[in-house]
Amino acid sequence: MTVAQFIFYIIAAFAVAGSLGVVFARSTVYAALFLIMSLLMVAAVYILLASEFLALVQVLIYGGAVTILLLFALMLTRVGDLPKTMVGAQWPIAAVASTLLGGLLVYTVSTADWPGDADGTITRIPFEELGEVLFRQWAVPFEIASVVLLVALIGAIVIARQEEGE
Repeated sequence: MTVAQFIFYIIAAFAVAGSLGVVFARSTVYAALFLIMSLLMVAAVYILLASEFLALVQVLIYGGAVTILLLFALMLTRVGDLPKTMVGAQWPIAAVASTLLGGLLVYTVSTADWPGDADGTITRIPFEELGEVLFRQWAVPFEIASVVLLVALIGAIVIARQEEGE
């Protein structure tokens, strides 16, 4: 086992632990923190694959923006009106189904014919070139996306203020 494989297994263990924390956390804030942990571990895998730009995008977009959006959505909804726990007789069926699907996943991964090691050649694109392409060829879609996000933020503020006035 190489050092890179050992580091990958550690990162994968933390990613799985974070994912399980998202599922089993009782508080939504703790679930969001576990989500950040899991997404940061995905960024660490990107760094292991020598893809620093994807790791940076993973941290900025998913680790930051999506988690903050999730927390804002949870804060702006009326959670007090919903029941705290859902009691039902369906959890044994869900446990059996998830165990079977997990076993199928382990079987599929263990019996798959995986390709060998890559040849190690990586084509690197400088950040300057990527920035020029993004802001010259894709400037209009980039600005449209920013305006849509701004409108969504303003809409969330308006909805939150209307609920306070009621």
